[in-house]
Amino acid sequence: MSIQTYKSMSLVKPEANDLSVKQKIAVAIGAIGLLILVLAIFNTNFPYKTIFLTLSLAAIALGTILFANDAYLTKSEGLKNDGVWFKSISSRGVLGWVTGILLTGFYIILYFFPEYLGQTPSSEPNTGLISLFDPLSYLLSGNPASQWFVYGTLYTVAILVFGYKFMLKYRHNRYEQLRTVSVMFFQLGFAFLIPEFMSRLNASPDYNLPYYDLKSMWPLNYYLFDSWSINGLLSSGALGFIMLMFGIISIFVISPFLTYKYGKRWYCSWVCGCGGLAETAGDSFRHLSSKKLSAWKLERWLIHSVLVFSVMMTTAVIYTYLGSDPNKFWLTRSAFLLGIGILLTLVFSITMIFKRHELGKDARYGAIGYFILIAALFTMHYTGTSDKIFLIKASALRAAYGLYIGSIFSGVIGTGFYPILGNRVWCRFGCPMAAILGFQQRMFSKFRITTNGGQCISCGNCSTYCEMGIDVRAYAQKGENIVRSSCVGCGICSAVCPRGVLKLENDSMKGRINANEILLGNDVDLMDLINSK
Repeated sequence: MSIQTYKSMSLVKPEANDLSVKQKIAVAIGAIGLLILVLAIFNTNFPYKTIFLTLSLAAIALGTILFANDAYLTKSEGLKNDGVWFKSISSRGVLGWVTGILLTGFYIILYFFPEYLGQTPSSEPNTGLISLFDPLSYLLSGNPASQWFVYGTLYTVAILVFGYKFMLKYRHNRYEQLRTVSVMFFQLGFAFLIPEFMSRLNASPDYNLPYYDLKSMWPLNYYLFDSWSINGLLSSGALGFIMLMFGIISIFVISPFLTYKYGKRWYCSWVCGCGGLAETAGDSFRHLSSKKLSAWKLERWLIHSVLVFSVMMTTAVIYTYLGSDPNKFWLTRSAFLLGIGILLTLVFSITMIFKRHELGKDARYGAIGYFILIAALFTMHYTGTSDKIFLIKASALRAAYGLYIGSIFSGVIGTGFYPILGNRVWCRFGCPMAAILGFQQRMFSKFRITTNGGQCISCGNCSTYCEMGIDVRAYAQKGENIVRSSCVGCGICSAVCPRGVLKLENDSMKGRINANEILLGNDVDLMDLINSK
């Protein structure tokens, strides 16, 4: 009989917990479901595709549910760390790297080599993995499956089953329950089922809808203003026109209003499919996000550079299909460029005049630099220095954005790097929608996370589990409100706090940013502070 000695003086053993018998059975059931998908990739000819597809997805879901039940329902409510830094898959160990490589490889094949998944020309029947999903695709849309249908199905299944796991893990927190139900609802209904049903409309000559992105909100839907998208919407009658108008109104009215009321969490944590996958399937990796100052600086420059790239690309694309004759076009090229220039100037001027004190020094310098860059490119075009709006052909800008941002950054890196860089790589470093919402949140949102510094015991749970890399503990120790552009309002920092220090609130704008009124020992003269009121 061997006796294992634990040399750690910790009250709980630091080693990762071994899997129970029930959990091993659950893993085996899930592995059977994955095995069917792997066999399909290697062109295994399943005689009854409907049965095998159902068996595969059901086994994956059942295995995850059984594993989650045994992992969380056997314990009392409340978050348990459970050796998260000692598990290979969640601490950048061998399993973590293998998982990351497999996910990255899958995304590379999905985006660039779909033929290896069985995608064939439209005139030929599908093979491999994609053919396995044909019965479900015919049921929903009446069309054969594509690599994007396979991806959408697996994406939705992942959010649903891991969403169930997430709800068990955070069952002590009502806020986490509600927002998880929300992302599951929007993914299943608005991102998966409704677009598939709407695709049946395109079988009619009266419809040519870009149906697969119902929100139609730029810049996340970066192809909204492409000529083919505009033509498709305008040629589809009232429904297409409503979708186009909803997309435009969302950009300038709906989104800013909701961000003012609730912060960027209304979208990033309650609606967005990227955020939904990050919060559910990526929950086990949230602690891997870097909290270094260098990572924060890289984040601010990178995400806003992507936004500027998106603005330039969209402007150039719209410019190409507008005309110059005011007798033929109600919106001419000159009028469009002038409108964009005025809009950008207004945003820049209002921010610099009324909100400059809420921006860091490097943020102000960056804004000035980008504004000068875009203004110079506009000037060069108007003065005839270049016949291209941004020195490069619009089609080249569009192709570059779609490849490097839409595919490689958001897909391959954004999801494939979950086990290495954390679950919000795309949201934190690349998403232009997050950049716009973050700017609005910082400038004029009522949302903030309030802190009670007197209750903080500096355990560090909040910072550890912040998926956006915010050092929450530094704010909590000072009793300072957290008003950060990057904060998605997931509320996990509050959920894991053992002392109730953090609270998500919507309140008046006055006193929202209180960095100058923090009482820390002798750092502040209390009488001077009272007399200044």
